[in-house]
Amino acid sequence: MGEMTSNQLGVIGALFLSVASSVSIVIVNKALMSNLGFPFATTLTSWHLMVTYCTLHVALRMNFFENKPVDMKTVILFGILNGVSIGFLNLSLGFNSIGFYQMTKLAIIPFTVLLETIFLKKHFSQKIKFSLFVLLIGVGIASITDLQLNFLGTVLSLLAIITTCVGQILTNTIQKRLNVSSTQLLYQSAPFQAAVLFVSGPLVDQCLTKQNVFAHKYSPIVLAFILLSCLIAVSVNFSTFLVIGKTSPVTYQVLGHLKTCLVLAFGYTLLHDPFTSRNIAGILIAIVGMGLYSYFCAHENKKKQGGDFSSMSQNKDKDTTPLLANGKKMAHQDEENPTEK
Repeated sequence: MGEMTSNQLGVIGALFLSVASSVSIVIVNKALMSNLGFPFATTLTSWHLMVTYCTLHVALRMNFFENKPVDMKTVILFGILNGVSIGFLNLSLGFNSIGFYQMTKLAIIPFTVLLETIFLKKHFSQKIKFSLFVLLIGVGIASITDLQLNFLGTVLSLLAIITTCVGQILTNTIQKRLNVSSTQLLYQSAPFQAAVLFVSGPLVDQCLTKQNVFAHKYSPIVLAFILLSCLIAVSVNFSTFLVIGKTSPVTYQVLGHLKTCLVLAFGYTLLHDPFTSRNIAGILIAIVGMGLYSYFCAHENKKKQGGDFSSMSQNKDKDTTPLLANGKKMAHQDEENPTEK
């Protein structure tokens, strides 16, 4: 019971850290890009990952965690895949309307469910699917304003969806199958993610903004916000791996849509962004979907744990009954054949 409570507290802490750090970094990055005129999102992400790796390296030297070697080929491919997915998401945002980009993010949940069902044989009940449907409808109403399609943008969105889904499924699978912690996996993969984005980031940003990141004038306040963004990103990257490892890729995406609703609310409260009755209705529907998802997940986990406990009890009975029966049978045979002793 104590172990179960500790595990639940760990999950709640990971979820809270993910929400708090993600909403914080969105607010800081919005100020950095919109108000201070620093539009280089992909390059900034590469700096985030480099600072994350350096921070974890210091933590390793201070014995906050132990490094566990993982197959280098697996780590390199995993790091490159995650780096590429970030690049595709940014390109999708650049070549599509905001509405279509939000549709891309919404499509990640059903595509993840599809991949896990086909390749990992994972079962999602009708109740879970219904709650996810309600959630997606709510977020769609709250965040999607316009839908403008173009061929290149659609291809980039599909690539972003595929790479993001596979990357998040692997984040969960690698941690569980290779028995590595979120910190150990992030420490080993962050340099490869950073390298991919450090090389491609300036090119992607120049393609999207028509500006050169190296020719940008860095004022003290811009540098201060970049540093703050990088420090918050350490918590974002750590909590991302932690949440996916402790829960599932689908739960992480559900959490991501909660962040979207919170960002919309914070934008209205702090930055005075326009907020309509449609936004409010969408957020309320999304909250209902999240509540249903949480309730159904908790209910199914209890049923699963109860089933596992009863099956363990039955296995114990099966294991002990033959032994007792064999013992009685042997004793009976000894009584019938005393001369054979």
